[in-house]
Amino acid sequence: MTRLLLARHAETVWHAENRYAGGRSDPELTDRGSRQAEQLARTAVALGVDVVVSSPQRRAVTTATPAAEALGVPLNLHPDLREVDFGGLEGHTLAEMDPEAVRRFRENPETNAFLGAERLGAAGQRCASALRELDAAHDGIVLVVAHSSLFRIGLCVLIGLPVARYRHVFPVLENVALTEIRFPADPVQPAALYSLNRVH
Repeated sequence: MTRLLLARHAETVWHAENRYAGGRSDPELTDRGSRQAEQLARTAVALGVDVVVSSPQRRAVTTATPAAEALGVPLNLHPDLREVDFGGLEGHTLAEMDPEAVRRFRENPETNAFLGAERLGAAGQRCASALRELDAAHDGIVLVVAHSSLFRIGLCVLIGLPVARYRHVFPVLENVALTEIRFPADPVQPAALYSLNRVH
């Protein structure tokens, strides 16, 4: 059975302010983030990872590259693993936005998304489809480096939870922490969550 290890990219320069970096934004890693990427590489070697796949966005590629190099395997990029597009929220903190818009967003981020944002259901479906595709295409252990919101919404889709609740069900994914999922043989069945946010 294929094991998919999901890792949020390493810390970026927007992390401390909790500034929204979505599908349009690509802040660089901090020095701490670079060290986290190196730690992820050591963990990947220790676990015997067979395949490394990344979102095409720079912060994910920079995080995944040390692992691929340490393992001596190619780094595969998957376009559907890019982060959710947050529309008008991109590059901002919630404190910088209109309070009423923030209230409605927190109440239901699916129906009350910011102007120009990608629908959460659509983002979750593309993430889920990408992960199912990787499961079907590979054997062994697959390290998948992408993004916090995308993974949390995708997990809701795969497990069968409302995507609008993603912020409550999965409050945070730590940088480079590992979340493991596996797919049953029956494609109709939901994915199994083996571990969540495992720090290494």
